[in-house]
Amino acid sequence: MRPHIHVPFGRLEEFAPLLRQHGLDLELYIQAGDMDDLRPDWLRRAMRLLDYGPELSIHAPFMDLCPGAVDEKIRVVTVLRFEKTLEMARRFAAKTVVFHSGYEKWKYAMRVDIWLEKSVLTWMPLIETAGRYDMRIAVENIFEDSPGNLIALFERLGSGRFGLCFDTGHFNLFSKSPLESWLGPLKKYIIELHLHDNDGSHDAHRPIGDGKFPFKKLFDELKGFEDGLVHTIEAHSPGDALESLNRLRDILP
Repeated sequence: MRPHIHVPFGRLEEFAPLLRQHGLDLELYIQAGDMDDLRPDWLRRAMRLLDYGPELSIHAPFMDLCPGAVDEKIRVVTVLRFEKTLEMARRFAAKTVVFHSGYEKWKYAMRVDIWLEKSVLTWMPLIETAGRYDMRIAVENIFEDSPGNLIALFERLGSGRFGLCFDTGHFNLFSKSPLESWLGPLKKYIIELHLHDNDGSHDAHRPIGDGKFPFKKLFDELKGFEDGLVHTIEAHSPGDALESLNRLRDILP
């Protein structure tokens, strides 16, 4: 198991010494502005920084985007951004792309069905594109306080290329359901893990073990489901990333 380190595209040079020294894989976070402002020289520079041959995953933009948007124009813009993300992922030879679910129960007045119908329209063509590019799409839990909407989405689409990015920090912050109620029905859909910690008060992205998330319990529950699972450390600094890496290796020798 060689973890990926989450790195915003604009901070790649800052993280590069850590990545190269330890031969680490990475999840490259590409924001909408990166797409619009990307110059050929920046892309070439990024490729040079990654010339040691890491495996890449990509994190898509999410601010203002909503794959389950009721407003069709918002949904169309979201699809355009997501299509561009898959195209950039292809250029980086990435095999997994992470997107946010866009579900907020208060915004949808608890109507999972409304979000689900629009989400299916968004994801179906993107799954076809991912198939052509030999990629997998992982939808990340954000504000979900229970897993029901995600279970419904994965069951409805029924694609082996489409599954869950289980985010430990978001679970710790927002979930009102125990870990077992998530992993029981969802572990077969998990493609990627986002590993970071917090004390339950805010999304601090602290190193593994600096908060309240039960990491050992998570990995015990996932035994037998590790094949092809991407482990991504989401830290806000190279130092915190290295701390999480060391602690992860203690948990998973």
